[in-house]
Amino acid sequence: MLEFVFFDPRPRDKFLAFLDQAAVESTLRDDDEVLNVAIDEAIDDQLLTRIEAFYDEMMTFNQRLMEQEAPAHHAAGVVVNLASGDTVYAQLEPDLLARIMTVLTPAELGTLVDAVVEAVENPDDRTLCQRKGF
Repeated sequence: MLEFVFFDPRPRDKFLAFLDQAAVESTLRDDDEVLNVAIDEAIDDQLLTRIEAFYDEMMTFNQRLMEQEAPAHHAAGVVVNLASGDTVYAQLEPDLLARIMTVLTPAELGTLVDAVVEAVENPDDRTLCQRKGF
């Protein structure tokens, strides 16, 4: 599943409407801190590109809402999926996450975070060359 994280229901609801219009099934996974929308990973690349672009627009919308309603309070985080099945959030400076998101898609950032989690939870002291059999 691909997860898209929101901090306000207004951009999340617009995102859900976009998915509905594109005939993409979604699942809501909300908790106390964030609003998650999950979609199946088996999706056409062109459609996924459109979804990610719209998600970026909704993140910009979310940022504007946050600045309007609480200009002194900014928070950002990355979803971290643990091998235990637990999901936690790594807190980041909003400006850092915004810079990262200018070059990575949410799926690419998720892949990076998952690789780091895998390395931490299952350490392998072999070099990369040894792992690849070079």
